[in-house]
Amino acid sequence: MGRGRAKAKQTKVARQLKYSTPHTDFDSLQRELSGSEDSADRREPVDEWADEDEWRRA
Repeated sequence: MGRGRAKAKQTKVARQLKYSTPHTDFDSLQRELSGSEDSADRREPVDEWADEDEWRRA
């Protein structure tokens, strides 16, 4: 019992997701897909696991 309101909310959200048309920035998508060499957009990958064993040395 008491599931009616939650199910109605889920149905409402599902309909909004299914039928909504979000704004798509096609220019930005084109730049990303074309692999433009703009240095401002490039970032160096961060290795989060590089200092994994640092706690053992202390």
